[in-house]
Formats: sequence, structure tokens, C-alpha cells
Amino acid sequence: MREIIFDTETTGLDAREDRIIELGCIELVNRFPTGRTFHHYIDPQGRQIHADAQAVHGIGAADLVGKPKFGDLAEEFLEFIDGAKLVAHNAGFDMGFINAEFARLGHPAVGPERVVDTLALARRKHPMGPNSLDALCRRYGIDNSHRSKHGALLDSELLAEVYIELIGGKQAALILDSIALPVAADGVAEATAVALSVRPSPLPPRLTDAELAAHARLVESLGEKALWAQMRSQ
Repeated sequence: MREIIFDTETTGLDAREDRIIELGCIELVNRFPTGRTFHHYIDPQGRQIHADAQAVHGIGAADLVGKPKFGDLAEEFLEFIDGAKLVAHNAGFDMGFINAEFARLGHPAVGPERVVDTLALARRKHPMGPNSLDALCRRYGIDNSHRSKHGALLDSELLAEVYIELIGGKQAALILDSIALPVAADGVAEATAVALSVRPSPLPPRLTDAELAAHARLVESLGEKALWAQMRSQ
């Protein structure tokens, strides 16, 4: 199973007008990070960065000079996420921006069936909250002390750890291979005969003659109505 944990930083809050300026993704396979990442700073194509947004992520216009446009990265991004579930915190916000960028390029939107929202998961699991990424890191003992500002790749790395905890902890990442059984024409799995090997010689007894004699004397001392005596007579 392949999943992409991702996060965006943007020039503001309105996906119709604002633009993505940072996109960070990490790949999970069977709930384990593979080490593959996708991370770029992106030219907002003339859109000014709102002061409130810059206060959150710390990215200024000077940081984006010479960076690629989203359209320059779109095919690479699509290849990276191909066939995978997309996992984000407050995913509606991030997917709104992703799909707005795709719409400007004439590319179909990513459907909601491919998206997992960890904020929704957290609200179901911890209905009393708080459920921000920082709060969930504190809840699960995940070190986020190096996070002074939001950053798309760093937040994705933290979210990957939070996501594993939300779905059941580290043990949920252990996925064992199943054994495929032969299937009959009616679609029902057939029983498979297992051949058991025969020992060439029996194992030696583990009780000594002295131990057996001692047990017999103990049973005789219990009386005829004792359960052990009844079992010996059968």
C-alpha cells in the first residue's frame, strides 16, 4: 500500500486567488517511510504573499526568485503521487489549492476518494481536542522542537508520525503477507492438504521409571474416589 503524506504553504487562504509557494511530500509504503520525497519552493507568478501567511511560514518573495512555476513541476508531481492515497492535515485546504493549480493547467482534479484527512481522523479519535499538528505531536510524544515555523516538508515528516499513531500506533505498520489459497471455479477458496512428515523414531520418554513409580504411589494414597484413580482405571 502506497501513501503520500503532503503539505502546502501558500500566499494566503483563498485557493481561487492565492498560490502554492511550497509543496512537500514524503512516500509511505505499507505505512513505513521509504526515504523518497518531493519538495519544491514555487514561484507564485506575481501573487503577493499576505503578511499573515508569511508570519506563519516565514517565506518571503525574495526566497522564491528563480523558483519553478507549478506548471513546471506538475508532471513530476503527478508521477510522484500516481496510484497513491494522499494524506494531509486539514486536507480540504491543501487539496483546494492543489486542484486550483491543476484547473489552471486544464488538468482533472484529484478526487476526494483518494484523500485522507488526518484532522478528521484526530477529531473522531480525540473529540475534546486540541487537534492541531503541534497538539498531536505533544499528545503522541513526537519531537517537534525544531519547528519554529511551518514548512511543507518538515510538517509532512511530523504528520507521517502522527498519522501512524492515529491509525493505531507503530504496530499498525506491521503488515504480514497473506497466504493465497487455491480458488475453485465458484470463487470459494479450496482447502489445501498439508503433508505431515513422520518421525523416523519416536522421541524418548521424558519421565523416568522412578518418577512414574512415585506418581503411582501418590495416586494410590488419594483413595478410590480420587479423580486420578478414576482416570487410571479407564
